[in-house]
Amino acid sequence: LADALGCLIDAGQVAVFPSWETLPHERLSPRSDTVGRRLAVLRRLVHPGTTPDAGALEVVVAPIRSVLQPQVRGLADLEPVELGRGEEAELDDVVRRLADAAYTRVDLVTKRGEFAVRGGIIDVFPPTEDHPLRVEFFGDEVDEIRHFSVADQRSTDPVEHVWAPPCRELLLTDDVRARARELAAAHPELGEMLEKLAEGQAVEGMESLAPALVDGMELLVDLLPQDATVLVCDPERVRTRAHDLVATSDEFLAASWAAAAGGGKAPVDLGAAAFWSLADVRQHTLGSGRAWWSTSPFMLDDDRPTAETGETDDFARIDVDGVNLPFVATPSYRGEVERSLVDLKGWLSDGTRVALVTPGEGQAARSVEVLGEHDIPARFHPTVTVDDLTPHVVHVMCGDIAHGLVAEGIDLVVLTQDDIVGQTAAAPRDDRKMPSRRKKQIDPLELTPGDYVVHEQHGVGKYVEMMQRTVQGAVREYLVTEYAA
Repeated sequence: LADALGCLIDAGQVAVFPSWETLPHERLSPRSDTVGRRLAVLRRLVHPGTTPDAGALEVVVAPIRSVLQPQVRGLADLEPVELGRGEEAELDDVVRRLADAAYTRVDLVTKRGEFAVRGGIIDVFPPTEDHPLRVEFFGDEVDEIRHFSVADQRSTDPVEHVWAPPCRELLLTDDVRARARELAAAHPELGEMLEKLAEGQAVEGMESLAPALVDGMELLVDLLPQDATVLVCDPERVRTRAHDLVATSDEFLAASWAAAAGGGKAPVDLGAAAFWSLADVRQHTLGSGRAWWSTSPFMLDDDRPTAETGETDDFARIDVDGVNLPFVATPSYRGEVERSLVDLKGWLSDGTRVALVTPGEGQAARSVEVLGEHDIPARFHPTVTVDDLTPHVVHVMCGDIAHGLVAEGIDLVVLTQDDIVGQTAAAPRDDRKMPSRRKKQIDPLELTPGDYVVHEQHGVGKYVEMMQRTVQGAVREYLVTEYAA
């Protein structure tokens, strides 16, 4: 969705607000790169213009998990560690600021959230960067900043600045450490973790204690501009996902490690970190004066084809909170090129503006040739504006939009390569993720019923069986795991 929006408006004005990989009450901490990306988005929302090479945001794309989960109040106000080439900065002060921002000091930087000091050189790997940075000091002046390779530690291309957001959403400030010390004295069953926090040592899963250590929690919607609109895409799926998240979160809270340590009764109230229900978030958003919309491909007009009638929903209108918008999805030709050419000629003869979006310039050039061979006028646009779209000619351009639309009210048709050929492009590889080395891999076929298995997100369960299911015509194998109630 963010990639598609980046084709319609400035891509720099669209950001993705990722969710934790863990549940609020799990004894696991979210990854540093996830935290860094979240804090960078919050910083741009509340303090636009303070992030290098990034202005104000127009659109924030967030999974429902991020919308329902409360976060520590004031995260958007956390100041990153910033350094610019030629600026004055004391090396010891920079080291202290990195440590306060939850960066881990190591001998050799290999992962995000780490930093190392060697003489007048600081190596740091901000969670928002693709590669670590090497900062060389000449006295108290930042002399040079370069990227370097994790594999061989060699410096590469120079850069002008370092922007390093915190790596954790719960920072061990003096106030947090003092509260941890008080809780440790009052709740000895949590003493092992709280004593380390009181000493300033970060502990895995310490974010689960945030409600007891900070002044308050807030939602993502609380940080949106007052005139912002929350748009829920595909509300049917969102409601189902939200219900499952809330139920799972409540189960973890009821049977959490903290409750177990207290003999079945939670010694500290951690309910403030639990997922909100979708209805509560909606009421909270509307109560703050912000708008809340939802979109659905199901229409109000019974004369139109819908999923309920048994017909294809490719032509279903978009419904926004009970209002049918004048947009319908373009037909899915599924490789029937001749049929698409007939429709194109019909639209052009009616004076409708037509845009054809392809993934690359090579495909765009080929599309212009094919259309010309069938006596359909076409023109390629490296960049395009609304004024460039004129009737009686197909305007070919590049973009990442998956599916097009027919806008009847403004005489506009947008077609994509996927609409015509019926093939979905391969998902782009996420080069941000560092390769991980997995040890002690187990072949699922070697498991026997009753064996314990550990899932990366859901935890410990028992292996039941391997089973096959047919999904969209393809036979897939699934590993069935049983978890305690």
